[in-house]
Amino acid sequence: AVADELFTLVLPVNIADFLLRRWPFGELLCKLVVAVDQYNTFSSLYFLTVMSAARYLVVLATAESRRVAGRTYGAARAVSLAVWGVATLVVLPFAVFARLDEEQGRRQCVLVFPQPEALWWRASRLYTLVLGFAIPVSTICVLYTSLLCRLRAIRLDSHAKALDRAKKRVTVLVVAILAVCLLCWTPYHLSTVVALTTDLPQTPLVIAVSYFITSLSYANSCLNPFLYAFLDDSFRRSLRQLLACRTTS
Repeated sequence: AVADELFTLVLPVNIADFLLRRWPFGELLCKLVVAVDQYNTFSSLYFLTVMSAARYLVVLATAESRRVAGRTYGAARAVSLAVWGVATLVVLPFAVFARLDEEQGRRQCVLVFPQPEALWWRASRLYTLVLGFAIPVSTICVLYTSLLCRLRAIRLDSHAKALDRAKKRVTVLVVAILAVCLLCWTPYHLSTVVALTTDLPQTPLVIAVSYFITSLSYANSCLNPFLYAFLDDSFRRSLRQLLACRTTS
């Protein structure tokens, strides 16, 4: 939720920058906005990876009728802080290189790399691709694939009902979470691969596609609250009760 809220904080600033065609704020806010923007890129998938690992343990434990050790509020808080700590270390280089620079006669908030600048730029894109997409998405896919295989291998016995519920829940989660995640972030990171391997001219069409891909990646933060809410059984029950009350009244 915090990662998604960060997106809404920087959105008005990014809109102002886009409409004015120049950076109207100071360098400190430039570094802050770049850092927050990168937090959105990395932390969303990092927390999704942690949630996938947690669901892996919980669903297996439910199917096998056992408890998961260490599932406490303190443990959840410690894991959350650890994820934010890792994300902060990953994002820190972007905040360091974010500066105000004159481009085409306009002041812009950009990443200013040392020489050779082209090499540093390619390294930054590869850095984001590997740490922000390849590793977390691969981990999520491995977790859910392993979970489905483990559930299929468990024989139906007296715990068949719990197993059936676990299978249904994990199937829905696999389809919904991975579909939305990959839909929103794959084009963005594929554009990174294109940028690293080709030299596309900055035509109006290329710029328009670039804006669309960036907007699609931001849309993940807008979709996540609805996704996690409507996949939650208690939320759906409360919503049905609310709608039933309004219908009867």
